[in-house]
Amino acid sequence: MSYSFLDFLKLLGAVGLFLYGMKVMSEGLQKAAGNRLRSILSTMTRNRAMGLLTGMVITALIQSSSASTLMVVSFVNAGLMTLAESIAVILGANMGSTFTTWLVAFFGFSIDTSLFTLPLLAIAVPLLFAKKSRYKNIAEFLIGFVVLFMGLAAISANVPNLSKFPDIFQALQQYTSMGFWSMLIFFAVGVLITAVIQSSAATFSIVLIFAIKGWIPYDMACAMVLGSNVGTTITPLLASLRANVAAKKAAVSHLLYNLVSAAWMFVVFFLFVKATAWITTALPFGWNDPNLLYTTVHSGGQSTPVLVASMSWGLTIYHTLYNVVSLLLILPFFNLLTKTVDKMVKGETETSEDEFQLKFISAGLVSNSELNILAAQREIIIFAQKTEEMLGMVKTLIHAKAGSGAFNDMRSRIEKYEEMSDHMEYEIAKFLNEVMDGRLSHEAKLRVTTMLNIVSELESIGDSCNNLARTLQRKSEAKAHFTEYNYKQIDTMFQYLSEAMSNMLAVLCDVENVTVDDLTRSYNKEQQINEFRNKCRDENIENINEKLYPYSAGVFYMDVICEAEKLGDYIVNVIDSVEEQMRRSLEDDAGRPVIAELNPQKSARGKI
Repeated sequence: MSYSFLDFLKLLGAVGLFLYGMKVMSEGLQKAAGNRLRSILSTMTRNRAMGLLTGMVITALIQSSSASTLMVVSFVNAGLMTLAESIAVILGANMGSTFTTWLVAFFGFSIDTSLFTLPLLAIAVPLLFAKKSRYKNIAEFLIGFVVLFMGLAAISANVPNLSKFPDIFQALQQYTSMGFWSMLIFFAVGVLITAVIQSSAATFSIVLIFAIKGWIPYDMACAMVLGSNVGTTITPLLASLRANVAAKKAAVSHLLYNLVSAAWMFVVFFLFVKATAWITTALPFGWNDPNLLYTTVHSGGQSTPVLVASMSWGLTIYHTLYNVVSLLLILPFFNLLTKTVDKMVKGETETSEDEFQLKFISAGLVSNSELNILAAQREIIIFAQKTEEMLGMVKTLIHAKAGSGAFNDMRSRIEKYEEMSDHMEYEIAKFLNEVMDGRLSHEAKLRVTTMLNIVSELESIGDSCNNLARTLQRKSEAKAHFTEYNYKQIDTMFQYLSEAMSNMLAVLCDVENVTVDDLTRSYNKEQQINEFRNKCRDENIENINEKLYPYSAGVFYMDVICEAEKLGDYIVNVIDSVEEQMRRSLEDDAGRPVIAELNPQKSARGKI
């Protein structure tokens, strides 16, 4: 009997089906509970024990240690988690990956998968047509779960039994009977397969089926599973290449931990494998033949259900005990691991605060779209802080002596910050558009849209600050002079702007917990700014008529006041975007907002 190229394509298709099911299942759950997952990771990692538990729970839920480790790298990149906290979660994620192996061993071969896959499809498909996005995400998770096991069954059906290919069996024998070298070869194969498909769970399933079909003996299957633990570090390493130094440290700690774990296993590999084989046959599963795990399929021989069951549980027990022992061995040296990673990955060169550099976002992490929203939010906060600094510079420029060195230096600095503002808007908006192209929940898409509006308004604040600086420069060149009254009114206006800016920053720093009172406070401040502008405009005409200051000074004075009022509008536009997100997130089942629009002037004024 020959094994055709079409048969090989069927096997690749089965593997692809399995991987696609795992991807859909993981993304469906992340979209259904994205905010909750972010909340769990950010609040339950404050001590080592909780970090371990969180890593295990998250990985068990989303069925992917690579995805949970990517979450950790994203959190570290966004500055929401320290290196020590991230390492604790990563150790827990390695333990959580064993849940997938137990799931595959139990559901994949012990029972007929059609008993639960078809009923799950019957439940999931109607949910796809639900109005609420949460139900659709749950349906996606269930369909992914079904596709995963359909792929697993397809792999098993399309891997040929070696009894029908005795020549291939003879060729494989030379690679499985070289002792320690065989272990290294199959370890390397496990690393390579996992690095390519970026899923240790998929590698485990493939290895398990190969072992069941008789292509590789139990001990070499264990070596491939060991390699898959190291290979799974490739995904976060690749993601961290363009991330900040903190994220690189988190990814390197994942690699270092798995390399150290593999190192001790190399020393006791064959003894450990025999021990797990003994445990498997000793447990009350009903399979008490110690040779079952090492049974080789000879030409004309047949694989039995007992062999299938024993191999499934044997590899699962090996994988679980290996991770448990590795965790117990590394815990006493937890601080040493943290210090070693700190020394291995050097910090980035510090840049001047006047130089443009994004701190939290990187294209390498876009694949994990839901979580990259956090990094972008942190970057937006930095952006807003830069605009607040610009506002302070303008206030300093107002009182600087015209034509002096201090005046010229501050004017140049404001101009440099305005260029920085343009770059920040472009880079953050570009990143958010890439995130938007990913698979996002409805709530996440709403949040990204809000963030795009916010970065546009923040850039407008920077432009407005630069316009104020230009006005002051023209005033200097025209040799116009403000009176004490002018300075007093301008200072009052800038005091209102500073308060509005502080309110805006407070909202952006805790945008997920913003209240109606927070937004109302900002709207009241905008009304105060508008009323003060009108007051200044009316008084300015009278003061010029009464010759209290020259007409030229009055023109520059009102240019400053009116531009400052525009700046206040840009600030409140940011608040409008947050309010719109809050109103849409609180819609009822019919899609109607449950709170009224807080800023009645918005529709009349429009966006500036």
